[in-house]
Amino acid sequence: MQSLWDDKTAKNYGDDPVQLRVYTSRLLGQEPKLVLHGGGNTSVKTYDTNVFGEEEAVLYVKGSGWDLATIEAAGFAPVRLSVLQKLATLPTLTDSDMVKMQKSAMTDPAAPNPSIEAILHAIIPFQFVDHTHADAVVAISNSRDGEQKIREIYGNSVLIVPYVMPGFILAKTVYELSRNVMWSDLEGMILLNHGVFSFGNDAKTSYQRMINIVSKAEDYITRHAAQSVTEAAENPRLSWEQLINFSEIRQHTSKLKGSAMVARLNNHPTAVNFSQLANLREVANRGPLTPDHIIRTKRTPVIFQQNIEMELANYSREYQAYFDRHNDGSLTCLDPAPRWAVWPEQGTIAFGTSVKDADIVSDITQHTVEAIQIAEQLGGWRALPEKDLFEIEYWELEQAKLKKQTQPPPLQGKIALVTGAASGIGKACVTKLRQQGAAVVALDVNEDIRQLFPGNDVLGICCDISDETAIHAALTAGVSEFGGLDILVNNAGIFPVSEDIEDLQSSTWERSLKINLTGHQLMLKHSIAFLSRGVDPCVIMVASKNVPAPGPGAAAYSVAKAGFTQLARVAALEWAERGIRVNIIHPDAVFDTGIWTEEVLLKRAEHYSMNVQQYKTKNLLHVEITSLDVAELVCAMTGPAFYKITGAQVPIDGGNDRVI
Repeated sequence: MQSLWDDKTAKNYGDDPVQLRVYTSRLLGQEPKLVLHGGGNTSVKTYDTNVFGEEEAVLYVKGSGWDLATIEAAGFAPVRLSVLQKLATLPTLTDSDMVKMQKSAMTDPAAPNPSIEAILHAIIPFQFVDHTHADAVVAISNSRDGEQKIREIYGNSVLIVPYVMPGFILAKTVYELSRNVMWSDLEGMILLNHGVFSFGNDAKTSYQRMINIVSKAEDYITRHAAQSVTEAAENPRLSWEQLINFSEIRQHTSKLKGSAMVARLNNHPTAVNFSQLANLREVANRGPLTPDHIIRTKRTPVIFQQNIEMELANYSREYQAYFDRHNDGSLTCLDPAPRWAVWPEQGTIAFGTSVKDADIVSDITQHTVEAIQIAEQLGGWRALPEKDLFEIEYWELEQAKLKKQTQPPPLQGKIALVTGAASGIGKACVTKLRQQGAAVVALDVNEDIRQLFPGNDVLGICCDISDETAIHAALTAGVSEFGGLDILVNNAGIFPVSEDIEDLQSSTWERSLKINLTGHQLMLKHSIAFLSRGVDPCVIMVASKNVPAPGPGAAAYSVAKAGFTQLARVAALEWAERGIRVNIIHPDAVFDTGIWTEEVLLKRAEHYSMNVQQYKTKNLLHVEITSLDVAELVCAMTGPAFYKITGAQVPIDGGNDRVI
């Protein structure tokens, strides 16, 4: 573990304790082997002047919802130190009451809620306090005779605290244990099965003590667990058959959850090696790396060694039994779906209601499987007892959150694929689907598609849909990335130059059929394997007003779109038995697309003896139809209002008298 402290950088913060606290908190947060996704917390004690001109001691402690890697001064909650220290003297206090008391003692009510470890930070008699969930320390602590190993490594340089529930109980335990302790003789504190505290009267000392404590644990592991845990090779891209299995895993897990989930495969060598362990089922079911992780990962993964549905059914039964064993009658059972899985020979799978959530689970499980393999070499992996883990998973503070949950976005956890996604209607569809919670695979022939949508919830792929090999590769990449396919928006197309039938060039005709019709037939042909294993699967076919009301000079386009519509109708007939809805929309006069330049618009308006705005709204309702309007209709057709509709053709044109 290397120290990232830089004296020159630290000088930029001067003597401001809060800014120095921000600096070293970020140093800790940059190292995933110390903290993951909001884990860990830090604090600094200082003096503020209140509105009466009086100086009062204040603890600035990491606030709820902030991540150490990116925390700012605003992410620290200022709490009156005297109140927190007095709370530690109480014989008992529920965690709910503790949270209320901490909030009432804040000097700035607009600041985030203080960490649940605020009291513990307050009673440690040093200005700076750091807390992490260092992998190396916890891996040793979670091995056979872990406490003995910790004492061997650190001697009397740290206070060793047996595991107790975080929150008030932990603060009270440390308060009692430390009554006869000389804090000045200590460099830190080890919470068995939980994490590490370090402290000092300046930011550098506290930070470097953390690095030193963790480095000693890493050195111990190097000496006693020499076997590499990354010997397996990273798996190549999944085969088509494996992709189908992956989709089934995600589909059945989503059904158990009661809502769609994204699935992220981790085939890193560490994960693959873990999936190949001879005693996999035994070690994987012992529990998480730290109790904090159970909120994200649940206590155990599902292991797909046999039939997918059977393994999930067994997992669900076991989870219900686990809940029943420890429920005192006042608790609400969480959904019984796993949050991660082990896929033998392939690695691990993380599930989340969004890509972000799934990636957090994936990161946590990556660290967990590495720690398990280290602990196995140190005598055997030993997680906390089931009851202790249950108390965290069903903590009163976590149960209270269930009552405050807001309605998720309508497409949360869904996976969509949009063709022609780099501009116009396709681009608007990607944006809107994403806003409504879907992960999106965005295809286009334009190379810019790869960078057009920043973020890990959109995968941009350069793909010519008239190329069957390219479609196959795009589906492979998309399903590998997110775990399946629920929504297909067939939108890509071209609008050929206007040519009367007698003048129609063969190349114009053939190119229109190839892109506007055949490409979509190929997309349907190959996507059915995944749509049939999707969650509430549907296909939206973006056709044209030219189908019900063609115009002269547009034979190549109109005929292709008519065939496209007929293809969709047949798909609706064939796929209904699989629960896949196929519906069609017919946009007209959508002018914010690439084919409608200002010059073209002006010419068309002049042709009708109108100005441009009149031309844009020459429908019965006199409204302008935009790409966003079409995208909103697409999203509506993916949702519950259309769950019982298939084969429908819906115009979006403001009312066209020729269509009507």
